[in-house]
Amino acid sequence: MALKVKLVKSFSGASGEMLDTIRGLGLKKFGEERLLKDTPAVRGMVFKVKHLVTLETVSGEAPAPKRRKPRKVALKERARAYQAKQSKA
Repeated sequence: MALKVKLVKSFSGASGEMLDTIRGLGLKKFGEERLLKDTPAVRGMVFKVKHLVTLETVSGEAPAPKRRKPRKVALKERARAYQAKQSKA
């Protein structure tokens, strides 16, 4: 099971705690939707900002989040690739 969460109201004027909750759900812009795994933690976050979002239960599984490399590591790898490209030319 998955939950489709959509930000339907503006969060301007909301407390810092609510803004952190919205950010934790992965919502950044008005009208944005996210497909999240149905867990008690996610349901609790949705309950906290229920007046700003809509919740819909969807059959199927939510996509697994992609793991990202730390910024430092990604920059080093890009620099090495650029240097290797420059040395070949």
